[in-house]
Amino acid sequence: MTSAKTATGRSLRDLIDGADERGLAAAGLACLDRCLPLLASDGGDALRPVWAAVARGDGTAWGEAVAKALVELGPAGTEDAEAVRGMLASAPPAWAGEALRTWADACSATALALHGGFDAAGVPDGLVERCRAGGADGAGPLLAGELRRQQAVLESAAHGPTGLRRARELSVEGGRVLRAVVSRRARTA
Repeated sequence: MTSAKTATGRSLRDLIDGADERGLAAAGLACLDRCLPLLASDGGDALRPVWAAVARGDGTAWGEAVAKALVELGPAGTEDAEAVRGMLASAPPAWAGEALRTWADACSATALALHGGFDAAGVPDGLVERCRAGGADGAGPLLAGELRRQQAVLESAAHGPTGLRRARELSVEGGRVLRAVVSRRARTA
């Protein structure tokens, strides 16, 4: 039996509900960052200023960096790429708690669904929401890995700017995993 609860016993939904603005911005941005391999071009550098704004907790820089990153990522081609681009396009321009919470929640669900789509069994109806609520039974390895990374990012971001370094490392690691899966699938197609 696979559990989606963290070491503190909190589900992903609980972690999102309890996060502050910085944690929410980091959570949404990390989901987006890990899904970048689904875009035709790797836009990791486009997100650096957004990460810097999160680290500073700077709402003005946040809005400007998000707008600039959206332009730099360019248009999407595939359905998955459109979902990734949509994650950034829906980022709130203002650094406001409830708007960031809604965005982080949506990014979480999108990233889990995208990762689960690359698992052999796919994502049965309702699985993503069950995972987010604490029950990960039936989750494939990519979905389960993304769930663990999301939880770890939210727990790390709670430790301020130093925790964001760990959140960024988790995003880079998750991006590498997804990039390898996408590359392998392209070779066998």
